Amino acid sequence: MTTSDSATAPDHRDWALPALLAILALYAASFAWGLPQRWTATAVAGHADTDHADAEPTATDEAHAPAPPPMWTVIPFVLLLAAIAVLPLIHRTEHWWESNLNRFLVAAGLAVVALAYYAFLHDEAIEAHWPGHSVVEATGATVEVGFVKAVLANAILSEYIPFIVLLFSLYTIAGGIRITGDLEATPTTNTAFMAVGGLLASLIGTTGAAMVLIRPLLETNRERKHVPHTVVFFIFIVCNCGGCLLPIGDPPLFLGYLQGVSFTWTLGLWPEWLFVNGMLLAVYWLMDQYYHYPRETLRDIERDVTQIRRLQFSGIAINGTLLISIVLAVAFLDPSRAVAGTNWHPWIYFREAVQLGLVALSLLLGPKKPRRENGFNYDAIIEVAALFIGIFICMQPALQILNANGAYLVERFDMGPGKFFWATG
Repeated sequence: MTTSDSATAPDHRDWALPALLAILALYAASFAWGLPQRWTATAVAGHADTDHADAEPTATDEAHAPAPPPMWTVIPFVLLLAAIAVLPLIHRTEHWWESNLNRFLVAAGLAVVALAYYAFLHDEAIEAHWPGHSVVEATGATVEVGFVKAVLANAILSEYIPFIVLLFSLYTIAGGIRITGDLEATPTTNTAFMAVGGLLASLIGTTGAAMVLIRPLLETNRERKHVPHTVVFFIFIVCNCGGCLLPIGDPPLFLGYLQGVSFTWTLGLWPEWLFVNGMLLAVYWLMDQYYHYPRETLRDIERDVTQIRRLQFSGIAINGTLLISIVLAVAFLDPSRAVAGTNWHPWIYFREAVQLGLVALSLLLGPKKPRRENGFNYDAIIEVAALFIGIFICMQPALQILNANGAYLVERFDMGPGKFFWATG
């Protein structure tokens, strides 16, 4: 983006900040009515009942367990994943798919198909998870409205809202940080970029780490010609493998956290994290050092050496602090757990309200210049929101099937960690 472009770029705080303040005002109003407090009390009671039931199972529990949906009900989920993977590659649909509205229409359409199954065909009880655990029985009505409500609550209220608020918060705050500079683009320099990104990915999420580091990495390597492999390995390390040490690092880990996995449990994965990322860094360094870097022309290497500029950081003081605050909010404001040293359970959505409040502070107090120079906009996070609202609904039958048959599949196919790794691709 040129200087003139930066000067005329729209201020994305214009609509985002009022929207955030409106959401926070609505939450405050709901708090005044006592809604979050009642939801939290219901959730805590539901957790207690579930723990008691788990501690004292009866011989008839398994016999009375509701049957899961049939296997064909995963078709909308599979079709949605296939659409995400294939439609951008087909010439007739690639431009059509670029519209977030079209993405949402596909996701919503398949979600409606999944909900239609529960409304008209499903006749077994469903476990509801929001605000607390309960069992929704079939009524025998033509349209099982209770099933639809339970599935929507499980998908949207229990999982999607915390998920998308976290991603939005990390994405928006990280968008206010800009790192510029042009270091000497040696294999060691690039490897160091990726190593730092692999660490940051677990702290501020893979999306946040990629947003912060991809620009200085590209600027550092702009004098070189043989660099596509550098971006590929950056994606492997920073956008994927680096984010497994904390639940905020990767969306599936955060969903596990929402289901009750301890916030610090993933820290125990540090040997796997170190091995995988260490191997990727070593492979990259060897490839770049002995194959790609020697292929650069002497002229390009001289340009790279003579155009060195030290790294400069903008917006990191306030936004870095806010990113750390996001991590602390996620770790300590879990409504399913009492705050350490107290009996107080944070109210439902209080964690999300705090995160959105931190985003509002970033937009209100953070400098404008880094966002403008970054060309920051909300298109990417809107794309995620549009697609994942469908994914969360469409995957409900698959989750029920796995919950019902997971133990059998593990025993039948001897599914250890290695097989799970290869089965998930």
